[in-house]
Amino acid sequence: MTRTLTLKNRFQGNSTIIENDFIDHHMAKANGEYVKVYLLLLRHLHAENHALSISALADYLECTEKDVLRAFKHWSKEGLLKIDYDEAGNICGLAIGNEIAVSEGKAAPIVQKKTTAKTLNSTKKENQDELRQLYFVAEQYIGKPLSASEIKKINFFFDTLNFSIDLIEYLIEYCVENGHRTFHYIESVALAWSDSGIKTVEEAKQNTSSYTKNCFSILNAFGIKGRSPAPAEMTYIKKWTEEFGFSLELILEACNRTINNTHKPDFKYTDTILSNWLANNVQSINDVARVDAAYQQEKESKKRRTTKSANTNNRFNNFEGRSYDMTSLEQQLLNTQ
Repeated sequence: MTRTLTLKNRFQGNSTIIENDFIDHHMAKANGEYVKVYLLLLRHLHAENHALSISALADYLECTEKDVLRAFKHWSKEGLLKIDYDEAGNICGLAIGNEIAVSEGKAAPIVQKKTTAKTLNSTKKENQDELRQLYFVAEQYIGKPLSASEIKKINFFFDTLNFSIDLIEYLIEYCVENGHRTFHYIESVALAWSDSGIKTVEEAKQNTSSYTKNCFSILNAFGIKGRSPAPAEMTYIKKWTEEFGFSLELILEACNRTINNTHKPDFKYTDTILSNWLANNVQSINDVARVDAAYQQEKESKKRRTTKSANTNNRFNNFEGRSYDMTSLEQQLLNTQ
């Protein structure tokens, strides 16, 4: 069901008025897509009681509904937009400037659960409104109302890991778009980002872009297509890239050797190869050639030792050797004649 937003016109005439304050203090530092959303909202204020949906805004601007919601949140933080929610936590109206535009019915706070109110007590008052909006955005991504424990995890990202609201939103968006909606997984990614010193959305995007490329390259080497790594597979990939510190080139070489030897994707077999390389201080493909040569030399040496041992233990050699004095034997033969 498509929800609509009802806007009220507070301007006169067939024109769109943009305040100088917006141009002087807000426009230059804002994302261009956010500016487009704001201007389009101003434009629709001139259609009295015009019903405008988020999907219609997204279609007109050729962006996603998530982009529109992010723009709403940005202008709300800037103090230029007030968002009202119904009792279900859905957006029911917007206010631009000092005029509140709401749909029929009384607007309600973003989240009315008692658990949410209790959870917010530990958060600074000035951040509570931003967190409430974040809860709403998170629910749209997850596709269900947040539980008390999930809200606490979001607060943990904010208060303890010192993630910004924007970074937490991107964290949830990234995990959901990769097929992971559980907060257990989201928290594991958050902790990994924190350990890596990631503090901005841009840093997270650079990290995830590189990491995603590595994951899908590894799956492709195994002949696995059309899905993200399973949790057990991701554990191996993290081990090889983070704990072992191997380059993608070395990991793909180990994957190729696994397929050649087993004819199937086997993360455990690949892990054995990489563990051996780690023990032999392999850091490049040249080092792999060195380890291969040493292995082949040891294999041939062992084969020679085995062959020599087999010859020594041959049953035709298991008798005591005898020595003869040929001159003495000839003399004895003559004396008997």
